[in-house]
Amino acid sequence: MKAVVMAGGEGTRLRPMTSSMPKPLLPVANRPIMEHVLRLLKRHGLTETVVTVQFLASLVKNYFGDGEELGMELTYANEEKPLGTAGSVKNAEAALKDDAFLVISGDALTDFDLSDLIRFHKEKGALVTVCLTRVPNPLEFGITIVDEGGRVERFLEKPTWGQVFSDTVNTGIYVMEPEVFDYFEPDVPVDWSGDVFPQLMKEGKPIYGYVAEGYWEDVGTHESYVKAQADVLEGKVDVEIDGFEISPGVWVAEGAEVHPDATLRGPLYIGDYAKVEAGVEIREHTVVGSNVVVKSGAFLHKAVVHDNVYVGQHSNLRGCVIGKNTDIMRAARIEDGAVIGDECLIGEESIVQGNVRVYPFKTIEAGAFVNTSVIWESRGQAHLFGARGVSGILNVEITPELAVRLAGAYATTLKKGSTVTTARDHSRGARALKRAVISALQASAIDVRDLENVPLPVARQQTARGSAGGIMVRTTPGVPDSVDIMFFDERGADLSQAGQRKLDRVYARQEYRRAFPGEIGDLRFPASVFDSYTGSVLRAVDTTGIADSGLKVVVDASNGSAGLVLPSLLGRLGVDSLTINPGLDESRPTETAEAKRSGLVRLGEIVASARAAFGVRFDPVGERLSLVDERGRIIEDDRALLVMLDLVAAERRSGRVALPVTTTRIAEQVAAYHGTQVEWTTTSPDDLTRVGRMEGTVFGGDGLGGFIIPEFSSVFDGAAAFVTLIGLVARTQLTLSKIDARIPRAHVLRRDLATPWAVKGLVMRHVVEAAGDREVDTTDGVRVVETDGRWVLVLPDPAEAVTHLWAEGPDDASAQQLLDEWSAVVDSAGR
Repeated sequence: MKAVVMAGGEGTRLRPMTSSMPKPLLPVANRPIMEHVLRLLKRHGLTETVVTVQFLASLVKNYFGDGEELGMELTYANEEKPLGTAGSVKNAEAALKDDAFLVISGDALTDFDLSDLIRFHKEKGALVTVCLTRVPNPLEFGITIVDEGGRVERFLEKPTWGQVFSDTVNTGIYVMEPEVFDYFEPDVPVDWSGDVFPQLMKEGKPIYGYVAEGYWEDVGTHESYVKAQADVLEGKVDVEIDGFEISPGVWVAEGAEVHPDATLRGPLYIGDYAKVEAGVEIREHTVVGSNVVVKSGAFLHKAVVHDNVYVGQHSNLRGCVIGKNTDIMRAARIEDGAVIGDECLIGEESIVQGNVRVYPFKTIEAGAFVNTSVIWESRGQAHLFGARGVSGILNVEITPELAVRLAGAYATTLKKGSTVTTARDHSRGARALKRAVISALQASAIDVRDLENVPLPVARQQTARGSAGGIMVRTTPGVPDSVDIMFFDERGADLSQAGQRKLDRVYARQEYRRAFPGEIGDLRFPASVFDSYTGSVLRAVDTTGIADSGLKVVVDASNGSAGLVLPSLLGRLGVDSLTINPGLDESRPTETAEAKRSGLVRLGEIVASARAAFGVRFDPVGERLSLVDERGRIIEDDRALLVMLDLVAAERRSGRVALPVTTTRIAEQVAAYHGTQVEWTTTSPDDLTRVGRMEGTVFGGDGLGGFIIPEFSSVFDGAAAFVTLIGLVARTQLTLSKIDARIPRAHVLRRDLATPWAVKGLVMRHVVEAAGDREVDTTDGVRVVETDGRWVLVLPDPAEAVTHLWAEGPDDASAQQLLDEWSAVVDSAGR
């Protein structure tokens, strides 16, 4: 006997899950509903099966193919238009006309005894046997009444409560003789229960009802879909579950990684090659699909998560459904009954309320509170660039495909035959992405100079030596699972705002230039890069007095690429030095704040015991410096900026220093004392670079370990700052602790507040209005200066749904009071 699986319905009640996926492919316990149906058919010997398809038919065909993997023979009957439950089977009449056949829905979960149903049909000599079951709520189903012999007496499709006369309903499973096709025409929309069966009963044809025992769930609503998952996990339905039951009710599929410190409270299912990190809690009735990543601190309860989903740190998913390829970012919360479609982005700290529907390919911005369904709107990423270039989680937000498109767009902004310098840090992720970047550049008629693994300042310096631009791929500082793709101009500086907008436009239009076969770009690997770099630094920076000073310094390379230039640099400086952590460590391409702190503590211990003049610690890409004084005490980054400013200004006695508006105003006192002046810039490194290039600029810094030494470069450069510091200390003969002690203490506090994108402009207008008659500075954001000199800066973040606040006062309590006052202004405007 053959079977017919009806798989053509649109499943409109299940949208948005079925907006981009046919209902039969919806996974139950990480396996499509229709696959459960086909396995049931096979168990009862029904291996020859015709599948009727219409909506998104190609997806069904591509998934199941000819059925060989299931040990079945599948053929397909395609409807050009919806033909109804009977019309779709009539469409497959040519394959069914020789013998009785069984009809079953491809989107209902059941474990009925089909063999007994077929036996009953043959015993009764029926033309049609309708498989029935008893349900507590028959309103959504067709009610069927049978007599004592099993013959059907009456049908009623989807009754009201006033019409309910039985709890025995039609399951949509039938056994039929091919003569049934004689009673209706082809290519006409026809239904079994509404059209064919009443006609047969009128003519007295033998239609029987078989009341089946077992499980049956018509997966027609979101509630029934979630219930089906729970029922499978509870063992209420006899279906196969792929994987291993590692403890009662806890199923884990092949290749899944579950950290021992994750909490699993079954029944639950974790799909193949999923990764569950430490601190995750997964509770009952949760299904985690294939290749899903669940980050530390996440909580999942009664959640159904489809394949290839990223669940960020401290996310909270309760009773919801998450479509495939969706990214749930840090601390997002999705409430009971919510459904997120395929390939959506749910931003950090956003909340999607219960029963909200988010349709496929939508973006929910960070910090958003969503209480109505998102159907038509699609807020894509407004700008590619953040504070560090194009940044995101590796293989979630930043994929090889994205890297290729970005590099192609960048190449399109340059002339054919131009040269671009590429570089990376020492992580495997950066190496893989850089290769994708190089291929895209060459395919766009761009020659490539690949530096491979070099410090970031070396990449900038080499870019400035004849290239039209550069691309550096590195691990995001402090975020080991994220990467930055950084784009440089011909000077090795970050792309200007105008350059970023131009790249944005080309990327958005997807107008990528492609080379003709004879125009494919060349690839070269320049030699002696490190010697060239260190030679340039030592020629540009004043090293007078270093050789005769007898200074001893301790240098921590942080197991990063900075260690690649230190041997050449220290050897040519002629200074007594001790280098620690010089070797590359691929497993640590960046460091957390805690790791940096412990490294500085260790550096301080070594400096004190070695009686060195000071210690410096490079970040892993050699861009930034942290300082330790001769006593081994850490000089915090904001204090290190003032110490360097004091040394430079005291020696130069004139000129300009570039500082972002977030810097303490004590910097003005230090600069003025030595006859220099401060030029305040925005917080963008691009703006600091602009001022660093201006004639008369003698120094720049950002208070985060980044220093600009204009005589060598207008960008942050750890090695140049290190050489400058050695020279200044050698010539002044002052210790860092003495310099630090003579500078007044600063009291600057910072706070970040979540602010939805839609109200950012409103927030800033409220801030200006609240300032009243007080002095207002709009260099970057809005800085309000009180009459007593205290100030607060309110600055909306350009890439995230966040507003940053800084406040400075004569003491911490005063600064805290100011911060609280203006935080209330921002909060009230954002409500």
